[in-house]
Amino acid sequence: MLESNYNSFSPATLIATLGGQPQVVTFALDALLARGEQITEVYLVHLSLENPRTRQALHCLQQEFLDDHYAGRRCRLRRAPIQVNGQALTDIRTADDAEATWRNIRNLIAELKNEGRRLHLCLSGGRRMMALLAMSAAALLCDHQDRIWHMHTPEETLRRVRDGAVMHVTPADGVQLISTPLAPWGAYFPALRTLAQTSMLAAQEQLRLFTASDDSTCRRVWERLSSRQREVLRAFAEGKRPDEVAAALHITLSTVNTHKTAILAECRIAWGLPDDASLDYRFLRERFARFVQQV
Repeated sequence: MLESNYNSFSPATLIATLGGQPQVVTFALDALLARGEQITEVYLVHLSLENPRTRQALHCLQQEFLDDHYAGRRCRLRRAPIQVNGQALTDIRTADDAEATWRNIRNLIAELKNEGRRLHLCLSGGRRMMALLAMSAAALLCDHQDRIWHMHTPEETLRRVRDGAVMHVTPADGVQLISTPLAPWGAYFPALRTLAQTSMLAAQEQLRLFTASDDSTCRRVWERLSSRQREVLRAFAEGKRPDEVAAALHITLSTVNTHKTAILAECRIAWGLPDDASLDYRFLRERFARFVQQV
């Protein structure tokens, strides 16, 4: 299959976790729009509005999205409250609370992916546990077109903008949107997406079993490769793109792609993946990064 192409010109959805700092959402959205992203809707994942800081943060954001417009362009603001049995969850204190939070986020991501949406996840707001659970769900349901973002705000700027005192910044303020690696295991192993419909623990246990067998499976692939294919695989595992592999090994891009196709064919056999499973060079990075450090 063709490798997934990242297309910033197609409509996308921003999912943001929200606590008491509404500017995190607008900073992220402004940065993405400045990069040319076509964000047409924003979903806020949040706990109960009984928390006055969360309630005030939501109010600040609603003022930024009047009449489903943001900064002069069409962009809807939508809420995604974490609920248990129809009631908003006030905090994540127990394993049951974590499971419920994960299910809520999983359902939101699954629904948007079923609609064919390309997703950006900004997980810098609200409870850190929400961010961790969102990353877990994203690994099962997202693909290589989706992005996870972390926001860095310098301390001086942070003091000035805290609690929504400033909702927009300039490059001089030093706010940085940093891409976080996403390994979309569900795209490689569809069974994980099926398990995601059951429980967080079931999906995580199956993912643990997959990764636990990586070393022996990687070795089986490694032993079936030629010396040149091993060089190509090592370069991909170290994080290089196809063009960078070609430059590093002084071979043509066409030759790199030929080796890559052969390596991925061995991977399909070793991991028992169907022929129509979408694999690309990023699969090699994600599966072999640790292995190549040992050989």
